[in-house]
Amino acid sequence: MALPKAKEIVSANPVAVFSKTYCPFCVSVKELLSKLGASFKVVELDSEKDGSEIQAALAEWTGQRTVPNVFIGGKHIGGCDATTALHREGKLVPMLTEAGALAKSSTA
Repeated sequence: MALPKAKEIVSANPVAVFSKTYCPFCVSVKELLSKLGASFKVVELDSEKDGSEIQAALAEWTGQRTVPNVFIGGKHIGGCDATTALHREGKLVPMLTEAGALAKSSTA
C-alpha cells in the first residue's frame, strides 16, 4: 500500500517533499521552498506509522532512498542538492510556477 499512497500524494500536490524531521538537508529544502513562497506538501517519514514502507516504495519507484525526496508537478526532482542546483540555475521558480505551487509574480 505504500507505493500507491506515495504516488497519490505526489499526484495530488503541486510539490511533495518526503522528509524526516531531524534531517538538515530536508530542513534546507523546506526553508528554500518556504522562502520562495511555494505551497508544498510535506510527509515526515519519521512521524508516519508507515514511513519506512513509504521510503522503501520511493526507493523502488525513483531509485532514491535518501531524503529529502522532492517532486514538482508530479516529476521526481531528487534531493537537496538537485533542488538547490535548480534554484541556482534559475530553473526552480519556473518549475514551481508551472506546477501551480507559486502564484504568478506580477513583479517579474
